[in-house]
Amino acid sequence: MSFISCGVLGVFMAITERGGAPTVVVETADDKCVLIYVGLFEALSISHALKGEILPRPITHDLFIDLLEKFSISVLSLHIDSLDGGVFYSKLTCTGDHEKQTIDCRPSDGIAIALRADAPILIDKEVVDCAGVARDELGDLKDIANFM
Repeated sequence: MSFISCGVLGVFMAITERGGAPTVVVETADDKCVLIYVGLFEALSISHALKGEILPRPITHDLFIDLLEKFSISVLSLHIDSLDGGVFYSKLTCTGDHEKQTIDCRPSDGIAIALRADAPILIDKEVVDCAGVARDELGDLKDIANFM
């Protein structure tokens, strides 16, 4: 596997013939974008993390980060490592107590956690080759904050 660094371009509502779908767009340095459809609550959580918004009460991803910090566990990275039947798969790599562990997670949860932990997000080059589109070919996307 060959991983490349990516960033989160934003959280959008992709408008299709079936309606709207919450979508996270990750972007590589060469302007290739991968659209990952996520649940609404995960989309909102990622949007809050991107904007650095702290809610009055912790939501699930904030609670997860607080637990990690209390137990001296650090998030090292998120790897979006495969795509199978339209479903993306990822792993969160963490370290604590001088031990490194890799944990299977949904990309949406991994992105929300990695952003909060300021950890790098990496994507397998084969996933980008398979699912990536040029930034100027993204289509009809509405920022989720404006959509809501």
